[in-house]
Amino acid sequence: MLESCQNAQERWGGVHQLIDRWLQERQELVRVYGSLSDKPQAPSANAEALQRFCEVLLDYVSAGHFEVYEQLLNEAKAFGDQRGLDLAKQIYPRIEAITEVALAFNDRCDNGDCRDICLTTELKQLGQLLHERFELEDCLIEVLHNAHQGQAPQPA
Repeated sequence: MLESCQNAQERWGGVHQLIDRWLQERQELVRVYGSLSDKPQAPSANAEALQRFCEVLLDYVSAGHFEVYEQLLNEAKAFGDQRGLDLAKQIYPRIEAITEVALAFNDRCDNGDCRDICLTTELKQLGQLLHERFELEDCLIEVLHNAHQGQAPQPA
């Protein structure tokens, strides 16, 4: 997962400050996830690390939904990129479904409803879903942002 995260940073680093910051947040999310999932003991044994993971997870998914996706859609609209807008309509529902799983995970942890065995399984499943989400987001960045480099927006 970390390798694909680094590849995205290399491909799009420096392209846009918002995307750069978001990709850095993604790297932090992957790092904190790794610190939880690599531990031999049950993740809930390290409550502080779990709390940090949930904080970074919420920051990341929030930035995606409330900042980055909106920016990418506005850019596609400005360039009259119907292909990109159509792709976003296809991809967003899956990203939203993954967001719901992430939020539910956070809510259970906030409520103290995390059991060691269940949490370990859920953390692994969440990691797989985050990997899928990263790939979908990379596709959006590729199509909705990189396709417009060097072009001028269409007049309104």
